[in-house]
Amino acid sequence: MARRLANLLAAACFAGTLAVTGQATAAEHNWKLQTEWGGGPLMELGAKAFAEKVKFFTDGRIEVQVLPAGTLSKGLESRTAVANGVAEACHTWIGYDWGKDKTTVLFGGFSGSMDSERMLHWIYEGGGLELWRQFNEEKFNVVSMPLFIRTAEAFLHSRKPVKTMDDLKGLKLRTAGAWLEISRSLGAASVTTPGPETYPMLERGAIDATEWGTLYENISMGFHKIAKYVIIPGVHQPSAPFELCVNKAAWAKLSDRDKRIVEMVSRQVTLDSWMRVGAEDAKALKFFRDQGNEIIELAPDVQKATKEMSVKWADEQAKTNPWFKKVWDSQRTFEKLWENAASYRNTRF
Repeated sequence: MARRLANLLAAACFAGTLAVTGQATAAEHNWKLQTEWGGGPLMELGAKAFAEKVKFFTDGRIEVQVLPAGTLSKGLESRTAVANGVAEACHTWIGYDWGKDKTTVLFGGFSGSMDSERMLHWIYEGGGLELWRQFNEEKFNVVSMPLFIRTAEAFLHSRKPVKTMDDLKGLKLRTAGAWLEISRSLGAASVTTPGPETYPMLERGAIDATEWGTLYENISMGFHKIAKYVIIPGVHQPSAPFELCVNKAAWAKLSDRDKRIVEMVSRQVTLDSWMRVGAEDAKALKFFRDQGNEIIELAPDVQKATKEMSVKWADEQAKTNPWFKKVWDSQRTFEKLWENAASYRNTRF
């Protein structure tokens, strides 16, 4: 009897120890998070970083299983999978749904957008986050918030040199969002494909060139192995915020505390990714040169013309789309506020 009691007490103490250390805590919420990526920084610094931090800060109450592109939904359709309850969450770029509502490219960034520093300030201090969440709930029936942001992308990894807008004529180009339409108006033969399909298309010559991510992000994609020319800067995408979408029923099951933790982690991952990508971009040009790539910088007049053309495009969309106008007016007002920022935020020596 004494031995049995001792064993029971030992078992109880062991269970208590596990509970204190968190090892015995079972997840209250098991989420499947569908991504649009097969790997790379978007997966590691975005989706997986989110999953790890959410588990840590909720003491294991939320367990997130990160899934590569195509697991639960077709490429570029993860938001729909979340809305339909196929997955509890997804990590995507809102601009992929620009065909449903062009307002999406204002949140995801396009050739008329602010740079990433201004975009971040607009999102978190200029009312952008509130508009982002309202838009997603109304249009897509999901809870949404930024998760990961890029600096300006590389304009192209190309088999052919591209220096002027005339060089886009006839170019078989992989792109997405508003640049799909704008580049076509410049004569490019533009198509959209999921990220994992881009390399094989470029390799077999189905496309001549592609844009994807920043210089650093594109290293893991391997484009430099099959495309000699690297064209900068990414006038088509000065900034690219990505997002976390959560199924509304799954969101409703969270406590107010855990909802707040998810929001805080999403913000932390976004800011962390911006700093990490920026730091790594600074090293990437040397990498491409060492690989034998030729770096081409678009002339300032080409960059300016792209911005002006894109602003005109957006002004036209705002005439017929109330949501587009609401978000575009907010962004343009914020950009106007920052027009002289270089005079007090930067030194010249």
